Amino acid sequence: MRIFTLIAGVFCVVIVLVDAFQTIISPRRAAGPVRLTRWFYLATWHPWAFLAKRIRDPRGRETAFSFYGPLSLILLLAFWAAVILFGFGLIYFSLGTSFWDSRERAGLMSDLYMSGSAIFTLGPEDAGPTTPLARMLVVLEAGTGFAFLAVVMGYFPVLYGAFSRREVSISLLDARAGSPPTAAELMRRHAHDGADTELSTLLIEWERWSAELLESHISFPLLCYFRSQHTNQSWISALTAILDTCALLIAGVQGHEARQAQLTFAMARHAMVDLSQVVSLRPIEDAPDRLTQARYDELYGLLCQSGVSVCRDTNSENRLREMRKLYEPYAEALSAHFQMALPPWIAQKPHKDNWLTVAKVRASAEKANPKTTKVAGESRSSVDLLLDDHHDF
Repeated sequence: MRIFTLIAGVFCVVIVLVDAFQTIISPRRAAGPVRLTRWFYLATWHPWAFLAKRIRDPRGRETAFSFYGPLSLILLLAFWAAVILFGFGLIYFSLGTSFWDSRERAGLMSDLYMSGSAIFTLGPEDAGPTTPLARMLVVLEAGTGFAFLAVVMGYFPVLYGAFSRREVSISLLDARAGSPPTAAELMRRHAHDGADTELSTLLIEWERWSAELLESHISFPLLCYFRSQHTNQSWISALTAILDTCALLIAGVQGHEARQAQLTFAMARHAMVDLSQVVSLRPIEDAPDRLTQARYDELYGLLCQSGVSVCRDTNSENRLREMRKLYEPYAEALSAHFQMALPPWIAQKPHKDNWLTVAKVRASAEKANPKTTKVAGESRSSVDLLLDDHHDF
């Protein structure tokens, strides 16, 4: 009986140390048949999401979801510590009466008490080891607890640094593609003279962002549960909007930026597919169509009105549909799991973006000293195009 208790205790300690190493230190994707971190998130996320979805107020619901990421990190560390504590307690129990306890008869509860005292380095005066082996194990557990704490303290800055870098580009996308970001707005706001270079530069930046997202979120999968500070923003919506834009450029828009769109699309899709596999999600093939025929016609009408050189051949819609099949099922799976809405192709209702106050000031300055550009056969200023009230208000 005691030999099985010893094996169970050693297994608990080793599996936590291996899981913590893979989660915190190793830069590669966690692997193995026993993954405590994955079990922990499966056991806690679904009940949390179930309760949060029943909050009627949208702001309160989003706040509840936003609490899960940081709170889950604290609970995960507590879970690891509890399993280590229990594992050493089983090891102590397998050794027999190796401890004295002035308040309780020697047994499993006394061994768990000594294990907790050792891992948190409490140094109790009412209990202690009685054999050399027990003393050595107490020192070993205390050292394990101290090292565990040191590693965790170094883990926090890395984690929040990766989160901060992710959110900077998402916030910058607000002025370039709206909130939530849409492919139509991103294309429309880059329809003025000289915008081809700006759009290519933007796609280069998001190619790198997608690569950083892939590397950081594979190394630290719990970052996927950290939500953006604004309700209409998320890493899933930003990644999907960039993929929508790249698909549109590749399938139905004329211009040299389509070359960069192919590179950005490949990297962004790689990130989306791999991250869905990290959390073991299957692509959703039967989700509602995000771009119906009516919305497709509206999209191309909006692009033409904005001065975008769209392809007018009959196969452009089929090409776009084929491109969408490469990433939308994975986007739908991530959206459903993390409860982060996918962005529409065109903003569904009039709204004001955060940047419009500054844009209005600039518009009044340009009217005082007009400098116009030809857009779609009309004489209009570049800021007038951005402030076009048919969509932003």
